[in-house]
Amino acid sequence: MTPHRALRAFLADQAIRAGIVAFVATVFFVGAPAVAQTTASAAAPQPPAWQAAAGGHMEFEVASIHLGEPGKFIPPSFGLNIEDERLPPGGHFKAGFTLPVYIEFAYKLMLTPEQSDAVLAHLPAWVRSQPFVIEAEAPVPNPTKDQMRLMMQSLLADRFKLAVHFETKDTPVLALVLAKPGVTGPRLLPHEQGLPCDAKWTVPPDPSAPTVPPGGFLPMCGGVAARPGPDHTILLGARNIPIQHLPLYLPTVYKFGRPVIDQTELKGTFDFSLDWAPDSNSAIIMRSSDSSGSADVDGPSFFDALKEQLGLKLKPTKAAIQTLVIDHVEQPSPN
Repeated sequence: MTPHRALRAFLADQAIRAGIVAFVATVFFVGAPAVAQTTASAAAPQPPAWQAAAGGHMEFEVASIHLGEPGKFIPPSFGLNIEDERLPPGGHFKAGFTLPVYIEFAYKLMLTPEQSDAVLAHLPAWVRSQPFVIEAEAPVPNPTKDQMRLMMQSLLADRFKLAVHFETKDTPVLALVLAKPGVTGPRLLPHEQGLPCDAKWTVPPDPSAPTVPPGGFLPMCGGVAARPGPDHTILLGARNIPIQHLPLYLPTVYKFGRPVIDQTELKGTFDFSLDWAPDSNSAIIMRSSDSSGSADVDGPSFFDALKEQLGLKLKPTKAAIQTLVIDHVEQPSPN
């Protein structure tokens, strides 16, 4: 299972019943937790602020690792994404993924498929293909998600002998900007004006209907998720995510060929819904969708939907981006 071609899911029971695919982090990107744009590339990158805020170095109290069965999905204890939702109590961790997914989680990263290929190209094949079931206990009863990331960093260094560094490169990117200055679209709403995270939720009869609040087809806050829309379209959305996270998810659903960065100048967290007709550049195919562009797919293009529904557009530019480099990795040591 490769990290960018398989859409790994953390599917809560309600989400499964609603037919929703929720994204786990799929790619590497250094930053905190957005694509890291820098103005100077000579200085050595400093650890992102979230690591210091989480307390610095941390380790699991106990951890076991064993080989997983390829193709068998083991639901993680919580979503291994870049969001910061509250974790279930108890400090327990269990998941069954390939090594890149754990690296993404540990370093709070995202990358495009092309960048992921570049990062992994020189590594042995097992890194991409062999799942590992990791089960661990935190030394504190109710750690934050960022503290769990720090513990995973320590585990990867200790058991997989993982060594990494970061490099800054001027890279062609797409900048996500407002189509009209100061104006967002009707399906992009500040979370404080939307459905509260603790509100009672029921499955809407038509998830894409204008009467459903942005992101209202989702049972939970945090993370980005997709489901089949009407007329073979794709419905993408989220509730209560930082606007800086939106451009990181876009390359997981559409093949841009380059990273997407945030230049909207918007602040805070948002709810959104985006409904478009898939085409040959769509990176996901929903079970009831047809991504071949055939006549029975009825809806706006991705770029038209982005502009009309969210009030956003993509502008080609260049940016200095810090990317992950894996210096060394080994098969994990025995338990």
